[in-house]
Amino acid sequence: MSTGAALLTGWASAVAAQGGAARAVAPVRLALIETLSGPMGNAGEAVFRNLVWAAERVNARGGVEVAPGVRRPLQIVRYDSKGQPQEALSALQSALDDGITLVAQGNSSAVAAALIEAINRHNEREPQRQALFLNYSAVDPVLTNERCSFWHFRFDAHADMRMAALMSVLKDDASVRSVYLIGQDYSFGQAVLREAKRQLAVQRPDVRIVGEELHPMARIKDFIPYVTKIKASGAQAVITGNWGNDLTLLVRAARDLGYEGKFYTFYGNALGAPAAIGDAGIGKVIAVADWFPNAPGAESRRFYESFRERFPNPADDYVHLRMQLMIEALAQAIERAARVSGAVGTAQPAALPVARALEQADVTLAGQRLRMRADDHQAQQPLMVAIMDRQGAPGVPFDVEGSGYGFRVLKRLEADAAEQPHTCRMVRP
Repeated sequence: MSTGAALLTGWASAVAAQGGAARAVAPVRLALIETLSGPMGNAGEAVFRNLVWAAERVNARGGVEVAPGVRRPLQIVRYDSKGQPQEALSALQSALDDGITLVAQGNSSAVAAALIEAINRHNEREPQRQALFLNYSAVDPVLTNERCSFWHFRFDAHADMRMAALMSVLKDDASVRSVYLIGQDYSFGQAVLREAKRQLAVQRPDVRIVGEELHPMARIKDFIPYVTKIKASGAQAVITGNWGNDLTLLVRAARDLGYEGKFYTFYGNALGAPAAIGDAGIGKVIAVADWFPNAPGAESRRFYESFRERFPNPADDYVHLRMQLMIEALAQAIERAARVSGAVGTAQPAALPVARALEQADVTLAGQRLRMRADDHQAQQPLMVAIMDRQGAPGVPFDVEGSGYGFRVLKRLEADAAEQPHTCRMVRP
């Protein structure tokens, strides 16, 4: 193992040795290239927990069948990108040098774009050692449009899809007549602001944009100056794609300055944001996601309760259903490729047959169905919009991170309603 890879430690060691089978049989390894340190490290650790739990589910049923009668466990191997594209590229090379052909990343569209380009070059240069990229959170729309790649699959709704879901609620919110746009100054944050302006012009042309700002990512320690401008603008709502510490500090500053407007967010439902804003967020913080813990239905409830049982520490409470579905889709694709081509009967599956099988992915978990659109490798699934409320209020049986606040689902868009056209011109091997 290269020095760039940190193997699982502590509670995560269960993944490195899933029972006797994992010790006796070489695992199918998935390289997680993610921000695992620094101010955004909490978001990366949340991803790791999700992938570990998903791998445990696969391994509990015997692992992945890579050939008739041959099953292998899944193993998640950590590589810290430190949130920087260059570090992520070094981590990718380490993973490739370690013989890993499956790569996952998501918490930065800039990093994802760099990885896509690097994997494209690598696969063309070394066809016997091709790699596959599974993206669970990098939602810049260009990644499955102009810059789409056969080797890249996105399992999250892209920013335009998420914005359309938010707008489906905002367009009916007559109390909002002015908004302030704020985001992180990189490709994703820029895409969010651009699409917010476009969709506001279509859905709510009566709403005025009274301010627009991009700020350095993961560098701002005090958002008071930004919220001061938001208050001075008279904005009745803020639209932001901020995530991680940049969102937590933003909403905390809003609470401290007594800003009373609404927050229409992509990620306002966890990672400290609800606790940071407290009662001031009730009825005012709105978030969009593929799924929420308070999504209706017995299957969803059982799914979330099992996650809380696995990770009882409130600080660990950030479950992503799409990441669970991504691992299920990967397992399905490996097994389908093995049945069709017989080319994946090794510890590290060949990327090409798995990619072809992944184009047909169709999986369901906790009542949520995800299918892969082969034309652009953009996953299609329902989206939900929810609003912050106190735990115990109608529709809010579960809180977030032990904060006493949860999110009540306002609207569910089925996959066909959330789907959007694409401009991908896929080049296939």
